[in-house]
Amino acid sequence: MLEKILPHAMLKAGPNLESRIRTLKKDWAIVYDMLSGKDNSSFGWDEHRQLVVAKDAVWHSYISSHKEVGQFRHHSFPYYDQLTTIYAKD
Repeated sequence: MLEKILPHAMLKAGPNLESRIRTLKKDWAIVYDMLSGKDNSSFGWDEHRQLVVAKDAVWHSYISSHKEVGQFRHHSFPYYDQLTTIYAKD
């Protein structure tokens, strides 16, 4: 199907989709740990804006030991609820 839409792009759907799924799962795990992890009660979830919220001091402290979370301070993660349904353990 991808070949029909973009005949000269030489893209394969499988690897691209698998990569996107891995990225989404990794990002979900980071956000989930911030919201549900041990000793992370200072974080909250803004349902309207679909992003993690916390006071500046909490962010600075957490980012200093978890460099990969900085992107989630100002960017929404609109798939969080759906991915939680898929990946969260009962």
